[in-house]
Amino acid sequence: MNSFENSPTVTKSDSQWREELSPAEYKVLRKAGTERPFTGEYWDSMQEGVYECRACGAELFTSKEKFSSHCGWPSFFAPLAEGTVRYLHDKTLGMERIEVRCTACDSHLGHLFKGEGYDTPTDERFCINSICLTLRPADPA
Repeated sequence: MNSFENSPTVTKSDSQWREELSPAEYKVLRKAGTERPFTGEYWDSMQEGVYECRACGAELFTSKEKFSSHCGWPSFFAPLAEGTVRYLHDKTLGMERIEVRCTACDSHLGHLFKGEGYDTPTDERFCINSICLTLRPADPA
């Protein structure tokens, strides 16, 4: 797992983030909130393309790593590339979890869960809030 070795390349003041993001986006991306399960735009989408950070546009995941986990949030078994996301230990809500953040802008994306038994190459589930992502559809062939 990578740590946060470098400072974010996208830095904005809190007021800039509030101006650019909707209140719901701000709550999740900047304040580590969570959207309700089975309500987000991409939880059950299998459309091909690249998922970008809604706050800064950094490429984070692709549809090639997306899978149906039936948990109510988009699930990926790996990020698009090493270093696109960073990890923090999260001890909120009385649980120990691994928080996933965008390396470029330090926005909260969701959590990483390991060893749940999914039939994926990594047996990892990046459980990401739809509101944190923008899908850039693949070009039609």
